[in-house]
Amino acid sequence: MQTSSNRHHAVISSAYPGTIFIDLDGERPERHIAGSFTLSTHPVRAKPTLSDRIDQRVFNAIYSRALVYNTCWEDPAVDRIALELKPDDTLLVITSAGCNVLDYALTGPRCIHAVDANPRQNALLELKLAGIRRLDHADFFAIFGHGYHPELRDIYLGVLRAELSRSATEFWDRRVAWFGNPNGSFYFHGLSGIVARLFHTYLKVRPRLAASVHALFESSSLDDQRRIYDTRVSPLIWTPSVKWTLSRQLTMSMLGVPHPQRKEVQAQHLRGVAGFVQEAIEYVFRQLPISSNYFWSVYLRGRYTEDCCPEYLKPDSFAALKDGLVDRILTHTSTVTDFLRNTEEPISKFVLLDHMDWMSSYYPDALTEEWEAILQRATADARIIFRSAHATPTYLDRIELGAERTPLRKQLRFHPELAQRLSLLDRVHTYAGFHIADVRA
Repeated sequence: MQTSSNRHHAVISSAYPGTIFIDLDGERPERHIAGSFTLSTHPVRAKPTLSDRIDQRVFNAIYSRALVYNTCWEDPAVDRIALELKPDDTLLVITSAGCNVLDYALTGPRCIHAVDANPRQNALLELKLAGIRRLDHADFFAIFGHGYHPELRDIYLGVLRAELSRSATEFWDRRVAWFGNPNGSFYFHGLSGIVARLFHTYLKVRPRLAASVHALFESSSLDDQRRIYDTRVSPLIWTPSVKWTLSRQLTMSMLGVPHPQRKEVQAQHLRGVAGFVQEAIEYVFRQLPISSNYFWSVYLRGRYTEDCCPEYLKPDSFAALKDGLVDRILTHTSTVTDFLRNTEEPISKFVLLDHMDWMSSYYPDALTEEWEAILQRATADARIIFRSAHATPTYLDRIELGAERTPLRKQLRFHPELAQRLSLLDRVHTYAGFHIADVRA
């Protein structure tokens, strides 16, 4: 994340379509890579410490059993500008929670391939696709806007379930109650939702802070935001216990951040992860209007409102998706590499989130294979966007492709000025680096 001073960075979340669940002691893997590419036998660049091994095991155990993201944590308004989507585009998008897949679909591209190695993320998108096809807007908004519908179990069993794949039904058969608690919300479930629920609990025991945070989200102007944040929120929220909690790997794992990314953050900021997060939040609440910032408000409120929600939840957008745009979305539970190796379809736009940070830390050869697959399937004018815990990730300089070992940077044309300008508009603001690149013809 680059702030207006171009010095500050922060990271909170990530998505890992190429995640490799391993035992770092070399014992039998808990789970193999969700794809078919071969793991490199070359040594990793830095030998993991005992602490690294423990952190990675915790992350693997959490990630391999859970829905990580109940909503996307990347700003699609920024992405739309960067991607310059056109009617003849075919996209590869990492699914995450599916919100941004639906947002991009509203621009009317030819096809969107939603790819994620975590089947639970695709299960969430499938449920949204089924709801768009089979429900009216009021029911759909109750489910995915409010995160609660009193008749959801009946709707699921009678209407939505038949639309889902086998893996999605297996997931939702056991978890449909997430939408059925009148005192809760779907947005308090999944790993990121658990963190949000813990924050709600924390606010209950700190009523002055709770009142100040609510006042911040109800502010009517940027000047109001700054005043409330500076005088009422900031003095109360950044306690030693909060900073300590943010610095724990368990907290980061719950938010989908493995320890290699945490280390990237620590390497860039003298005050570590807590300092990164604090500067990100200060930028968001002091520099950007809160009235349209549905990313942060959903975790405060536990729900979206009609005036502050993702585009796909708005009536006109919902109608456009139902009218046929939703049928342009295809889901694939796979790694990026495996999907690209098994399709002949040219891809003109790639949305890769930040999963390459993780791969570069342990399996740089697998990351090289992914880039080779990307360039093999990319159209001559393809555009690629991705994010990173580092403003200038070093793996971009290390990757060499093909028998000639051509540096990756020679095959891409980056747009750092555009990326920096768009980063300042990003309503999430939790990545150190936002990168936009075109494939050189």
